[in-house]
Amino acid sequence: MDWYLKVLKDYFKFSGRARRKEYWMFFLFHYLFTGLLLFLFIYSNENLFDYNQEFETENTSYLFLILLLIYTLATIIPSLAVSSRRMHDLGKSGAWFFINLIPYIGGFWFLILTCMEGENKVNQYGENPKGINNNREIDFIGKE
Repeated sequence: MDWYLKVLKDYFKFSGRARRKEYWMFFLFHYLFTGLLLFLFIYSNENLFDYNQEFETENTSYLFLILLLIYTLATIIPSLAVSSRRMHDLGKSGAWFFINLIPYIGGFWFLILTCMEGENKVNQYGENPKGINNNREIDFIGKE
């Protein structure tokens, strides 16, 4: 959870580098929250797929749909930022995120890139986040 909060704290930070752990822990919690809100919306609306029933004006299940929309919109920028920093860790430009727009193979290729280990040296985007004495901030996550 601390990794998730760290990415949210660095809301507009597109510079620097992000470890694999930071990237994947953020998206783990992101997908858990999204799935939970979607489940609550579907579960609370029993008549969602019943086309014969009239729309009820006092249906509160759409509250979960609105929360899902707000959450999704609020996390678009941190998702792009951590993806950009993840590409920086590989020594690539953050624009590599747009490889996802290529049908079929783009998302698969981006998945492979995010699973690769970052460069073990200083690159043009900053120091190695896993390097010696470069992980002071990471050492304090979860230790309070």
